[in-house]
Amino acid sequence: MSLSNQLRTPAAGFSFENTARNAALEGHLDGQTPKALKTGTTIAGVVFKDGVVLGADTRATSSEVVADKACAKIHYISPNIYCCGAGTAADTEKTTDLLSSNLAIFSLNSGRNPRIIMAVNILQDMLYRYHGHIGASLILGGVDCTGNHMYTVGPYGSVNKEPYVVMGSGDLAALGILEDGYKPGLELEEAKELVRGAIQAGIMNDLGSGHNIDICVITKRGVDYIRPYQESKYKDNRKHKYTYRPGTTAVLSEKVIPLKLEVVQETVQRMDTDTA
Repeated sequence: MSLSNQLRTPAAGFSFENTARNAALEGHLDGQTPKALKTGTTIAGVVFKDGVVLGADTRATSSEVVADKACAKIHYISPNIYCCGAGTAADTEKTTDLLSSNLAIFSLNSGRNPRIIMAVNILQDMLYRYHGHIGASLILGGVDCTGNHMYTVGPYGSVNKEPYVVMGSGDLAALGILEDGYKPGLELEEAKELVRGAIQAGIMNDLGSGHNIDICVITKRGVDYIRPYQESKYKDNRKHKYTYRPGTTAVLSEKVIPLKLEVVQETVQRMDTDTA
């Protein structure tokens, strides 16, 4: 094949070259085409003057079902590093547990807390190795000897470092709040309120995010994990009770069959109570 054929300019207009391919694939799938995986979460993080603030909602969904209203999405990594997880709950739990155990071994051998970039490199290598099959979108924040840092690590191992970050299905609404309110040198209360507002925006604009808001503040003095930082104002006020009185369902017939037992073997064992 000549070079001119390989580098030819594509024709203008729409291309329907994949129509036959898609029809053939649908024939092999018996009409059941794969569905996109929808996960619901809003997580955010902000770097302020003395440390970092992480925030997350607490709703865990399975398709259209709310599986858990109080899911903990802020995971412990080390005494100076915490991680917010979005995506598949089991994947985020296992990934952060593996990272935490690796860094714990490092701390035991070295006698000091790990650096944030070390945790990021471990996560990046782990997720890139599986090429996105581990559905974990993570925000890693902490304080080490080099300062305050905030990173995002995608399912394919991509890494970004920013002073404020968001991830999850409600990230667009949360990002608008952070872009509008962030400024360098934030005070603690300003950073906490900014993260709270970002998570609240994600909750109000994304059906997969909801319920309470958790906040984790990491500074050189320690960690303040506030769970919940804000409780949901939408409570379940059910008008009817789902307890039924005896006799609500009529008994049509009743039959009692006596159970006959036969003793085949009987043994008696004495317990040794000597205390000498």
